[in-house]
Amino acid sequence: MIKLIAACFFGLFSALTVADEMPSSAALFAAKFEDLNGKMVALEQFKGKPLIVNFWARWCGPCRAEIPEFVKFSIEHKGKIEVLGINVEDKAEPVKDFAKAYDMSYPLVIAKDKSIPLMQTLGNSKAGLPFTVFIDRNGQVIQKKLGLVKKSDLDAAASLLLKP
Repeated sequence: MIKLIAACFFGLFSALTVADEMPSSAALFAAKFEDLNGKMVALEQFKGKPLIVNFWARWCGPCRAEIPEFVKFSIEHKGKIEVLGINVEDKAEPVKDFAKAYDMSYPLVIAKDKSIPLMQTLGNSKAGLPFTVFIDRNGQVIQKKLGLVKKSDLDAAASLLLKP
């Protein structure tokens, strides 16, 4: 019985520690990147809104696999939760063609050489792709995921992001 109580206490403490260790979103909202048309976009415009930020690349297989889910999610939650795609490549033109082919209707920016430092600041020490960060309306990172995001991940995040 004591072992069970100790295990429960340890589990609760571990969960709380993880929550306390979420990174700050300040660097994200301070960033400015070009969109696919070369126009500068200040990411501070997304502050105050529930936000899903997905770092991706055209050559990344799991990135390609999750894009249709982000497209559907952005349409279903339009006006409630923003989806932002941050591409890690250097040239906008091939990304623009790719985005058109995949019907990526949510905002996309190109981070170029600033992508890895930003991912690391947001808790992706390995700088792997895809990497997704879930930020509430108060600007707090509430979840992050390295690897393929599925519909179930987005649905679970939506319930957290839409809490008052």
